[in-house]
Amino acid sequence: MLSEPRAGRLAAWGNALIAGMVSPDDAAIAIVGEDAVHRVEGLPGESSPVGLTLALGRLRALGATGLRVALPAPGHPLGLSGPPDFNARALEAEEAVICHGAALGLVPEVYEAGPEGDVHVEVVWHCLPVREAPPADVPSLGEAERELAEALRDATEVLTRLDVAGSGPVAEAAVAAYRARAERGREVLAPGYPPRAVRVLELAQRVGALVSLAYENGHGGAVSASEMAARGDALRPVERTARRAQVAAYNSVVEERER
Repeated sequence: MLSEPRAGRLAAWGNALIAGMVSPDDAAIAIVGEDAVHRVEGLPGESSPVGLTLALGRLRALGATGLRVALPAPGHPLGLSGPPDFNARALEAEEAVICHGAALGLVPEVYEAGPEGDVHVEVVWHCLPVREAPPADVPSLGEAERELAEALRDATEVLTRLDVAGSGPVAEAAVAAYRARAERGREVLAPGYPPRAVRVLELAQRVGALVSLAYENGHGGAVSASEMAARGDALRPVERTARRAQVAAYNSVVEERER
């Protein structure tokens, strides 16, 4: 939950491009971010992988009027609509993009290349057929915002109970990191997104950071296997809520166009 999903960048800036609010080159640069290169493989009409600029234009020509995000996890096919083969690949990647208006989806495969000390990241998006159906378990922005407020309280209570909130400089650094990410979230969502979507994404990132903090920074009060299991039981619903809210924020432009 600490890192921004690549599917989020692709959907956000792809939606801005489809709406005519950014140029193809600017959208591609924003989607690639700190990676070295992104290519799209399996695009209808293309026999080999193509660059993002061409791929986004081709998806529009194929009828795509918007891009949705899916952030599935085991037992929670969040944002997916099938078929099973696509769902399985998206679950393995833990993210995907679904085209609205075209029965196609994109799943990233990430490669690291280069010598030690100079490693760069390349991403291949596999374009696959999807089922045209409502995405699974995606809330509205309003629902997501209400759920997040409660999830933030729950996460804080768990952190306090496990003594993680008082774990010193490590915790302070993690808190500072999620605040920095929240500020970047204003750019991640790209032009055309409503302020409420930005607010929901920022809060979802904050909740996700707190969950990661609870999992990663020592055992705190959870010194036994049963207590560690209890921590997982307490945090899983909070993490699930944060993922649902992220999807709601990224998909809000498409949902608004449908209404």
